[in-house]
Amino acid sequence: MSPAPRAPLSAVLITRNAAAVLEPCLDSLAFADEVVIVDSSSSDGTVELASRKGARVVPKEWLGFGRQKQFAVEQASHDWVLCLDADERVSPRLAQSIEQALAAPVSPVYRMARRNRFLGRWLAHGEGYPDWSPRLFNRLNARWSEDLVHEKVLYAVTPGTLRGDLMHDSFDDLSTYLDRQNRYTTLAARQAYELGRSAGLLHLVLSPMVRFLKFYILRLGFLDGVPGLLHISIGCMNSYLKYAKLIELRKAEAEEK
Repeated sequence: MSPAPRAPLSAVLITRNAAAVLEPCLDSLAFADEVVIVDSSSSDGTVELASRKGARVVPKEWLGFGRQKQFAVEQASHDWVLCLDADERVSPRLAQSIEQALAAPVSPVYRMARRNRFLGRWLAHGEGYPDWSPRLFNRLNARWSEDLVHEKVLYAVTPGTLRGDLMHDSFDDLSTYLDRQNRYTTLAARQAYELGRSAGLLHLVLSPMVRFLKFYILRLGFLDGVPGLLHISIGCMNSYLKYAKLIELRKAEAEEK
């Protein structure tokens, strides 16, 4: 018996110098009707690799994570879109679940479990898994936020849940990972500053503590061994640094007056 007909699907990504990680991602998207990549001035062969694998590449100057991803969604030929990062790939079980959802949708938005690999270990608890992420949606009913960093999908419906995992494997060493987190906390602080937010001692103390208790203790992050401890420790430091950088921005503003 032939499979049930389904709505057409566009897989969309944003890239910049992602050649080292992109091929497994594209290989996992063979079931999609098209792959659209919005690239921001790559110089490492990303565009050539994407074109060779059959993706449609659209160049675009960097707009910030949220706006760049929404721009990518708008370039798709189909309303149903699957949004991935270049260092992610769709597991076979998730691909099957996506096909089934598109054949008989119960919601215009679907979330999926994201499994993170950190320091060579696939995390199974804490912040590393299941890390629920709404990545499959009908663009008539959902869109990306305009956040510079920590962007999110905005919707006003109850999402469906897909079986199978979205595999996130950045291959970063610890130094590269920390450099990237430092950039993210700077962007997060700047975004909070531009929204008129402030921070103080309680933010510096409580935010990392609450994060540690929630993910390392309550969500069993300690079961992931040393990688699990390092993962949540860096996450807690990110919370601290974001507010420390926000305090610095507010102090500089006050000194200018």
